[in-house]
Amino acid sequence: MIKEKLLLVPQKPGCYLMKNKDNYVIYVGKAKNLKNRLNSYFHGTHTGKTAKLVSEIADFEYVVVGSETESLILENNLIKEYDPKYNILLRDDKTYPYVEITNEKVPRLSVVRSLSRKKNHNRLFGPYPNVTAARNTVNLLNRIYPLRKCRTYLKKPCLYYHIGQCLGYCTNEVSNEKIKQLEYDIIRFLKGDHSEITKKIKEEMIKESEKLNYEKAQELKDLLNYIEITLAKQKVEIDDQIDRDVFGYFIEKDYLSIQVFFIRGGKIIERHSKIIPLIEEVEEELTGYIAKFYDKNFLLPKEILVPDVVDANLLQDYFHIHVKTPIRGVKKKILQMANKNAAITLQEKIELIQRDEKRTLQANEELRQILQLEKLDRIELFDNSNLFGSFNVSGMVVFTNGKPNKNEYRKFKITCDKNDDYGTMREVTYRRYFRVLKDHLVKPDLIIVDGGVGQINVVRNVLQELHLDIMVVGLKKNNRHTTESLLAGTPLTEIPIDKKSNLFYYLERMQEEVHNFTIRYHRQLRSKGSLSSILDRVEGIGEKRKKQLLKKYKTISKLKELSLLELEEILPSSVAINLFEFLKSYENN
Repeated sequence: MIKEKLLLVPQKPGCYLMKNKDNYVIYVGKAKNLKNRLNSYFHGTHTGKTAKLVSEIADFEYVVVGSETESLILENNLIKEYDPKYNILLRDDKTYPYVEITNEKVPRLSVVRSLSRKKNHNRLFGPYPNVTAARNTVNLLNRIYPLRKCRTYLKKPCLYYHIGQCLGYCTNEVSNEKIKQLEYDIIRFLKGDHSEITKKIKEEMIKESEKLNYEKAQELKDLLNYIEITLAKQKVEIDDQIDRDVFGYFIEKDYLSIQVFFIRGGKIIERHSKIIPLIEEVEEELTGYIAKFYDKNFLLPKEILVPDVVDANLLQDYFHIHVKTPIRGVKKKILQMANKNAAITLQEKIELIQRDEKRTLQANEELRQILQLEKLDRIELFDNSNLFGSFNVSGMVVFTNGKPNKNEYRKFKITCDKNDDYGTMREVTYRRYFRVLKDHLVKPDLIIVDGGVGQINVVRNVLQELHLDIMVVGLKKNNRHTTESLLAGTPLTEIPIDKKSNLFYYLERMQEEVHNFTIRYHRQLRSKGSLSSILDRVEGIGEKRKKQLLKKYKTISKLKELSLLELEEILPSSVAINLFEFLKSYENN
């Protein structure tokens, strides 16, 4: 069938969808010439992930488009629609924080991660290496510049006004010119120009020294050192202030290592690395990765530098910004440096990657063979937790191709509050797999329950009622609560697991993952329940305020983190004091 279909494929650009025997899309790709690309899969020899992909292909479809840019757009849309198992390998969920200066009459500074909801990207600066670095920058600017600190205006000036870190915008008239100047200085700093803020600190430091206020002068000197050491990142020899990202790459042993430099204000402020198994030609893999890179995690810069193996014109048409392959000069040196760093990263991690694959993919394959399954791409595991029948919950984790797929994890709050493991197991599995049928979700190849014969039979009965044919196994523990065997088959039999094997490590890792996930959810509910009862005992907090606080803070620990000043931003002063004192006494009891 495939041979006949290959004869009909045109020599035109487009996208193709590879399907397995169950008619699931397992890979989406694009090509300049569909006929040549599709023929390459079914002729010649392959290694690594490409060989694994080809072994699972039972059919394919293709869509012809008018240009390579159209094929790149279509490929991304199809990947989002089908989320194929082999394209997941290319997915990058890493996010970095940005600092935002809000677009208000009197702006504030905040740290944000979610960029899709932010309409004005011109007021976002970064990315920063981590949340701590972003918060340190915000704290530094808030300390030096008398910006507005509160989300909503108070009726009287707060502590920040009295210590000179706010101009008291809530009660004082501050000229637009003054506000604009503050905003201008801050934006200059966030774009990498530290000269003005450094000059200001030095002037204040001299003044304090002349007043013999050496403690304050030393404090300002420490601030100056922080800026010069921490914020003065690796300088590159580019005179302009253009925001640009640089993509380098390196290939070895069927792996593609990618290194990204974020250059802001003439400095490399952060690096990002990713190692992926090579399935396509390097041009296709790297182009596809760059195209998907900016989907949600990163803001587009003004310019992107790419190696010559990538079609810069294609990406320029796709992004509508400057994409270049430098051939000489400083930019060429920076690109070579990115390539070199990609090589170093891969050479440092290749042994760990191969060891991890041995302990996951090979263990997953061993489990498939033991259970005599045709395929084992997706495993769903369940665990239950309760406290004497209260806060009864279940958690489900998903492992795809041997790796945890956290986007697919699910929490279940059980409707029946009593200590009944079988009832809980029945409810959670019925809810889960009824929805799988109703919403046409991907079925797992295997279900693992963290329990014995009784729980396995409960799940099997539920699946039988729903007319679903999915294998269910259990993990049997010994007296020391350590997994020692699998419970599988009909009738159920014990399959011993060698404790020194990769399979044992794999099962133990899955068991620990589902247990920890469920316990975290259980604690969260318990904490929320405790918070609800605490709020009932604070004078001045009625049902409306209680609901608002529960929705926003959810747990006692989050509410305890707030200072009295922060509580006064969201509550009347007297109520804030009551709550603050109550939380303080609650903590001491």
